Amino acid sequence: MDATISRFLAVALCATGTACIAVPSCYAISSSQQTQQAGTARAVAKRIGAIKAINGSEITLTPDSGPDVKITVQAATQIVRFAPGETNVNNATPIQLQDLQVGDRIRATGWASDDNLPLPVLKIVVMKHSDIEAHHQQDLQDWQKRGVGGLAAAVDPAAGTVTISVTSFAGKKNIVIYASNTTVIRRYAPDSVKFDDAKSSTLQQVHPGDQVRARGERNADGTELKAEEIVSGAFRNVAGTVNSVDAGASTLSVQDLLSKKVVVVRVTPDSQLHRLPPEAAQRIAMRLKGAAAGAAPTPVAASGAAPSPAAANPQAAPPASAAGGMGAGGGGAGGRPGGAPDFQQMLSHMPAVSLADLHKGDAVMIVSTEGTAGVGTAVTLLAGVEPILQAAPTASSVAMLTPWSLGAPSGEAGGP
Repeated sequence: MDATISRFLAVALCATGTACIAVPSCYAISSSQQTQQAGTARAVAKRIGAIKAINGSEITLTPDSGPDVKITVQAATQIVRFAPGETNVNNATPIQLQDLQVGDRIRATGWASDDNLPLPVLKIVVMKHSDIEAHHQQDLQDWQKRGVGGLAAAVDPAAGTVTISVTSFAGKKNIVIYASNTTVIRRYAPDSVKFDDAKSSTLQQVHPGDQVRARGERNADGTELKAEEIVSGAFRNVAGTVNSVDAGASTLSVQDLLSKKVVVVRVTPDSQLHRLPPEAAQRIAMRLKGAAAGAAPTPVAASGAAPSPAAANPQAAPPASAAGGMGAGGGGAGGRPGGAPDFQQMLSHMPAVSLADLHKGDAVMIVSTEGTAGVGTAVTLLAGVEPILQAAPTASSVAMLTPWSLGAPSGEAGGP
């Protein structure tokens, strides 16, 4: 289930702020119902999920884990609609059963019954699917406009700062990120490529070399940012040639040019696989050579690239600007020197490939999770990079892909 919805229903709707599993006080179970509960020792039960089907007064839900569940809407059931990001229970809007649609996210509360029977519900809190999608797009745009990202160069928990290094064609730039008591801090799960799997964290858990994204207010020259949200993670950069592909296991082994070792990477449906067209790879390689020689960078106009941001996959590759992009400013339109196209946005338009399209000897650049048992999960894989690795077979060239390893956020801290 979308963690945005689960966080919101579990946290933002807690009117008392103490028992987050309770429904909001203004939508709490009535005193007569409480008396009934006390007299019969009936327990309150909750069901959270996306509506899969509606058949009269019976609703089938798909939860984030486990089998589908059914609930029964009664005549006295209260149904209220919340907008994503809303935390004030007074702003909930009463709606009717006929207003619910497949795909809407709901939290249903009622008296517990036999597990084999539908749950008769007293309250339903709903977020409309259309509201969630609209909010998601607004959230992506905000990360694009006010986000920065790069590798952690220094962390000072006592001062509440993280200094990140942003790599671009123009070189490297340090940005100091300031955290406050209200800053939401999260960290990616060890072997997950999903932003929604990120857990609550602290600056103490951020280490030099980690990838960091933050959004907030930047100063005029883009060297400082007061963060509203920070997300970090530890990822691996791989650049080399494919040794073998195991379609059955959904893995490939790569001879890594950086570590001089064979690296095994797992590919999942959430992994983003792209191939650079030859002309795009050549242009990028030329620009890298120019930057290495100290020449002024020139814009890259790759085939298939569009100047506007791509609609990023919410489970994998982030919006380029939100993750630092390739601009010296660390992301966003203001981070692209001279109006040059954002490198990460450009790559999001490149042709997608599958594991079956990769063969022994293909050159690839990969960002993956650190993984377990020596096998990481690919966040992003870019094929067709032979000219790039020939031009700059160093950690710096692979570091250009590091923003890809932080997936696009799909919601705010106060989500369900």
